[in-house]
Amino acid sequence: MSAVLLKHKLLSPCLRLASTASSTFKYEDLEISLNATPQAKPDNDKLVFGHHFSDHMLTVDWVAGRGWTRPYIHPVQDLRLHPGAKVLHYAVELFEGMKAYRCADGKVRIFRPLENMKRMRSSAERSSLPDFDGGELVKCIKKLISIDSEWVPQSNKCSLYIRPTFIGTEPTLGVTTSSQAKLYVLTGPVGPYYPTGFKPVTLLADPQYVRAWPGGCGMYKMGANYAPTIQIQKVAAGQGCQQVLWLFGDDHQLTEVGTMNLFVYWINEQGEEELLTPPLNGLILPGVTRKSLLELAREWKEFKVSEKEINMKQLVKALNENRVKEIFGAGTACVVCPVEKILYKGQELNIPTMVDAKLTNRFFGQLTDIQYGHIPHAWMEPVEEDGESVAHVEASHA
Repeated sequence: MSAVLLKHKLLSPCLRLASTASSTFKYEDLEISLNATPQAKPDNDKLVFGHHFSDHMLTVDWVAGRGWTRPYIHPVQDLRLHPGAKVLHYAVELFEGMKAYRCADGKVRIFRPLENMKRMRSSAERSSLPDFDGGELVKCIKKLISIDSEWVPQSNKCSLYIRPTFIGTEPTLGVTTSSQAKLYVLTGPVGPYYPTGFKPVTLLADPQYVRAWPGGCGMYKMGANYAPTIQIQKVAAGQGCQQVLWLFGDDHQLTEVGTMNLFVYWINEQGEEELLTPPLNGLILPGVTRKSLLELAREWKEFKVSEKEINMKQLVKALNENRVKEIFGAGTACVVCPVEKILYKGQELNIPTMVDAKLTNRFFGQLTDIQYGHIPHAWMEPVEEDGESVAHVEASHA
């Protein structure tokens, strides 16, 4: 794949290192090579999540004792890894999921990127991967998006998915900290999570399957958290369920829905209207959508908002007493996902979410209105600042 070089020639990671060890890479050192043969863009109505990638990617390498290389934007290409790389044997890996949107005014904005950076750095610490400045990575990501801005769909149902990934690349066997690492970012257009409409799901709640446990890694966004769930997803599908409701403990606490955070909207035993989600106790991923929905609900001040544990006994009792209004999952991919049934111990529990879906629909409408710029909000960060054009930055780096 040919490319147009805008700054430095592509050098090996070692040669591209700064003269002194760097504790973080910096946007001001960004190098760019443009793809001379861009791909054809897929039609919005043919977008399948995760199947399409933009023309360029961002990569940054790190070596112990030397620090970070300069960040580099270049055409998408295969990674070159030694077969002994630690990521392949010990799952030294983490990732993030973010989105950029073509807003109502035509400008491209990213939804709360610094929240993703906080979580990414936390996951990096737990993975024994090096730290970095999240603000500098966001600047580099914005530049990557501005270069591939034509890949951001012109649609209020589609968006540009952003996948920062961080892996240990040291080519040695042994369960130790990786002395080499690579951080890279892919982007690609995605369609609506519900191509056929806002459809509710049925959940399998089987206490023999556990996603996370105290002292584990449930609160970090690591690939190792997801691989063991794939087979259980197949088990759920075999029983007519679309997702798994992950339970924990002897009292069968509700934790997450598939890869989403869980919300319950009900009348609690004190007779109060309440929105409840499990607390960030180490079992729960601190979702950016989760945080956003909680902040919106607290701004409305219309009902009680709680972060506390709930177990299946409490939920079944509330269902029998007609106190449950709605249950839904929340995450970057779908915003909110309504739940209509739970299969638990051979019993089908019917959830009245879709009878009204008042809160589920309200959250979906409000958050998507913010994301697509119909409601101006500080959560949306512009990709280009102060009228800075792509051509201007490229010329300055030439």
